[in-house]
Amino acid sequence: MNTWVYDFADGDKSKKDLLGGKGANLAEMSNLGLPVPPGFTITTEACRAYLEHGTEPDGLGAEVSDHLAELEQDMGRRLGDPDDPLLVSVRSGAAFSMPGMMETVLNIGLNDESVVGLARQSEDKRFAMDSYRRLLQMFGSTVLDIEGEHFSDALDGAKDAKGVTDDLDLDVDDLRALIETFKAIIREHAGIDFPQDPREQMDRAIRAVFDSWNTDRAVLYRRQERIPEDLGTAVNIQAMVFGNRGMTSGSGVCFTRDPASGDQGVYGDYLQNAQGEDVVAGIRNTVSLADMREIDQSSHDELLEIMTTLERHYRDMCDIEFTVEQGKLWMLQTRVGKRTPEAAFRIAVHMVDEGLIDMDEALRRVSGEQLANLMFPRFDAKAAKDLLAVGMNASPGAAVGKAVFDWATAVEWSENGEDVILVRKETTPDDLHGMMVAKGVLTSRGGKTSHAAVVARGMGRTCVCGAEALDVDTRAGEFRVRGGKTIVEGDIISIDGSTGEVFDGEVPVVASHVVRHFEGTEVDHPVVEAVARLMEHADATRRMRVRTNADTADDAARARRFGAEGIGLCRTEHMFLGERRQLVENLIVAEGEEGQKVALDELLPLQRQDFLKVFAAMDGLPVTIRLIDPPLHEFLPDITELSVAMAVADVRGHRKKRERKLLAAVQRMHESNPMLGLRGVRLGIVIPGLFTMQARAILEAAAECIRGGGRAEPEIMIPLVASVRELDLVRGRIQEVALEVEAELGQKVPHKIGTMIELPRAALTAGEIAGSAEFFSFGTNDLTQMTWGFSRDDVEASFFSTYLEQGVFPVSPFESLDLDGVGDLVRRAVTAGREVNPDLHLGVCGEHGGDPASIHFFDEVGLDYVSCSPFRVPVARLEAGRAALG
Repeated sequence: MNTWVYDFADGDKSKKDLLGGKGANLAEMSNLGLPVPPGFTITTEACRAYLEHGTEPDGLGAEVSDHLAELEQDMGRRLGDPDDPLLVSVRSGAAFSMPGMMETVLNIGLNDESVVGLARQSEDKRFAMDSYRRLLQMFGSTVLDIEGEHFSDALDGAKDAKGVTDDLDLDVDDLRALIETFKAIIREHAGIDFPQDPREQMDRAIRAVFDSWNTDRAVLYRRQERIPEDLGTAVNIQAMVFGNRGMTSGSGVCFTRDPASGDQGVYGDYLQNAQGEDVVAGIRNTVSLADMREIDQSSHDELLEIMTTLERHYRDMCDIEFTVEQGKLWMLQTRVGKRTPEAAFRIAVHMVDEGLIDMDEALRRVSGEQLANLMFPRFDAKAAKDLLAVGMNASPGAAVGKAVFDWATAVEWSENGEDVILVRKETTPDDLHGMMVAKGVLTSRGGKTSHAAVVARGMGRTCVCGAEALDVDTRAGEFRVRGGKTIVEGDIISIDGSTGEVFDGEVPVVASHVVRHFEGTEVDHPVVEAVARLMEHADATRRMRVRTNADTADDAARARRFGAEGIGLCRTEHMFLGERRQLVENLIVAEGEEGQKVALDELLPLQRQDFLKVFAAMDGLPVTIRLIDPPLHEFLPDITELSVAMAVADVRGHRKKRERKLLAAVQRMHESNPMLGLRGVRLGIVIPGLFTMQARAILEAAAECIRGGGRAEPEIMIPLVASVRELDLVRGRIQEVALEVEAELGQKVPHKIGTMIELPRAALTAGEIAGSAEFFSFGTNDLTQMTWGFSRDDVEASFFSTYLEQGVFPVSPFESLDLDGVGDLVRRAVTAGREVNPDLHLGVCGEHGGDPASIHFFDEVGLDYVSCSPFRVPVARLEAGRAALG
């Protein structure tokens, strides 16, 4: 029989899958003897059962009652007692941190009677009324699904009527009137009265937390962060402690290190006479922990001791929520904190130097995506800038775009190709859609622990928070700089998430410090040192090699500076573009084999020179060259345009013999589905001279390179093979060419002949093909297209968004490898190929070669290397090292 509920004393941090991250960490802090308000956790299993059946599982209600009775006994108060009420919070807590995406309800247990008892017991009527209006507001918006603006507008109206701007300036009578207004809002929009029964409040809040697992924003966030859909959330029920009991109370959020820069020290926000939601929502601007010391030194000093304890216990930067109730410190939550990419690298190496972790663990704590973010450009320090304001540097980066003031406009404009900056007073979870598409986020309120900052850091989005000089009017679609200009929707602004600066207009960007480091420039910057140390360890740890996809000597040279250990894909078709397109046309319109030979002889020296430059750039590193892959019609004029031109020429009486030959060739070669037609190995069999010309160019270039004192190691790859017989036909011709080149030039060229595995049939018959191949390179782009039956150019723009929304797949299979389908074909081909040929060399050259998640799979199945674009080479090196650690 399932146990649905656990007391904090019965859990620990290892049980986060069952108790969620929040519940597991509350249990862990309780076990450490830290001041944690007592409570209990409803498991993720209960949530999954509820979501599956639409009703709470058998026995859950009884278990909640039992644990509630124990909590009441511990606290010496009953839930909602009219004389001395126990109040509780009901909060979500999934296994993976999802800040602000699911629901929380505070002050459960207050009603028209118990609020009087709370006022009497606390000797503070204002505190009691403030707590009640908060419950009504949170319960109405989260449990009853009433638009939150109805409540916030009413609150703003109450302040306007009194001529004040701060919630704290509302007195008891103001709050009493606001409570009645909130009740009326609930009655009008939910069609019911606010429930006075405390247990009904709690049960409905529990169900609301369960239901919040499937809200649009939670689903969207999980998709963005690649969190599985079927985990569910735990629910934490905890005795309330109150940060809004006057100026000797308060709430705060802190980090044991700076989550934006990684600097050592303590960082956080504190707000007197406030509950935690006020801090993270950024409704009022906070003070620093240094200021908190002046306000309440005892609580401040105790907090710092606990922060040290938690960081050393978790051996990581901790994100902590706390409350001070009339001078007594309480710990409400801790978790391993989200951080920017710069902070991730710096914190990892700092903790190695402090002896908290080793280099293997440091490598596990950074990711390829974080490294990619560090390689993004930054603002040019020498450029002229028009400074508007300075806020908190919440999440680094250089973002330029048009100012927009609501998430819907951000989405609409971005879909039309516009770069946008989302500007808000403060963000809420409902702004997630806009934050995802925006280049950056700017708020006038909040700090490094606000919703905007935490979510932006997690998404790698540039963010500036708490720019107090900005008066943001979202309804008018503008912000005014105090004492300065007004920026309206559509105006271009630039924000620097590393400095917190906000600029008018577009500021030019330059290469990042990390990119300059990879390109060989001496850069004195703390993040560069951290990246260099971790990259060195990744290179020493990884098993897989990392090559690059490069078609030119310049690309190859840059990739080598980024650490590439060879070329895994050199596409020869790119060498036929531009001025050489005419020579391909000559080949296609040539009459007979002799005419084709003339055309091919023209192409040979050009191809040889191309390969010679690539070999020189790679200086002996392996170079995998794919023979021409696309159908030849791609090198011809468009059939419609050419037909029209010929019709016009006929009318005018012009004779265009060559163009007529071209049109005839285009018409002859026209295919309904050319990507499944005459291309790749099929082209090499039908026009054998084309592949043999390319093979000769490759081998002659390699021979010339070797004879000149250089080194060359070509690997000739035959594309689109589906049958071993296809491979044998072309392989035999290439071997003949190799012998001819050796005899003619007196130079033996070491080389390999292999194939690209990009068709399902090739993967399924890999054992046969391996008998004739010296290497396989998995072309996962085409293999994905063929396996799914997708045309990438068409489907991504047409229905992929619907598929993602409907959960057909969690991420595009062209972005991250489909492990169940395409991945299984790769695994089968590796196993079958190596059984026949144990020396078979295996790599991947599709886009997935630079995808962090896919790299771990390729390491697991035993590939020898991955190949990716030059810019992704450092990412692949880092992830290959992490993959080797398991």
